[in-house]
Amino acid sequence: MPDVFITLGSNVEPETHLRRAVNLLAERFAIRAISRVYETPPINAAGDIAADQTPFLNAALLVDTDLPPHELKYDVLRPLEAQLGRVRTADKFAPRPIDLDIALYGDQVFHDALHGIVIPDPDIVTRAHIALPLADLAPGFVHPTAGKTLAEIAAPFAAAPGIRLRADIGLTHASKRRGNEHGSTYHNR
Repeated sequence: MPDVFITLGSNVEPETHLRRAVNLLAERFAIRAISRVYETPPINAAGDIAADQTPFLNAALLVDTDLPPHELKYDVLRPLEAQLGRVRTADKFAPRPIDLDIALYGDQVFHDALHGIVIPDPDIVTRAHIALPLADLAPGFVHPTAGKTLAEIAAPFAAAPGIRLRADIGLTHASKRRGNEHGSTYHNR
């Protein structure tokens, strides 16, 4: 089974929505690890900080699943987003109660135009809100196309303006499925 990394983000009641998303995902999958939570500034289409929005809270999960990426995205993640109140609009930078994305699917590379899936998520190497939580989970994991570890990718973002580790927010889950809560250690297989 591949190591599947899912990223989570919210800037509408973010603590509530992140916790609910983790619990809903734990009902479907064994969660092997949960990252720490990071507060990051919202960005707009130009890549600038969107001053008219509240900051995002972001995290990542390492889950066990044998679902192929298109099924994971469209049969699980998108319906969970809708269940938590997300309405997708043409503005991909709009505030949202939850955003769930497949960041990595093992060391596999997907460019599926038909299903709108690109894995690894191209934003891993350019956005703190993805790079930092992933590096928490698997610092030694080598990005399949960048050829760098997640720790190497995340390092430049650690001191970026507006990025804040939210140690006061711990994500856990109440599922009876096997898996670990935050603080577990990932080992490359």
